[in-house]
Amino acid sequence: QVQLVESGGGLVQAGGSLRLSCTASGRIFSRYAMGWFRQAPGKEREFVAAITWMTSYADSVKGRFTISKNNAENTVYLQMNSLKPEDTGVYYCAARKDGRTWDRKDYDYWGQGTQVTVSS
Repeated sequence: QVQLVESGGGLVQAGGSLRLSCTASGRIFSRYAMGWFRQAPGKEREFVAAITWMTSYADSVKGRFTISKNNAENTVYLQMNSLKPEDTGVYYCAARKDGRTWDRKDYDYWGQGTQVTVSS
């Protein structure tokens, strides 16, 4: 069983930055791809970024967000710069063995989420 714990969310003004962290229970990065998703109120959960040996981003965050990982610390990060009010939502870390990078249905494990609120 894989456990994922997110942290780093909060309230920030538009144009500001936040860094989210996701710590996994055990060394899973060699077996699992890691991703970040977000869910705004009343909307479906959507793909934000993912990392394996390469990185992938949703068009809406390209050039502003950066996903990275520290294998020694079993932690995945999401650095978010130039934040916009539309980036507001609960951000979830997830792990998958197989399947499509952007499809939340292909992810096997999820964290509890961390709230990000961007004020205008």
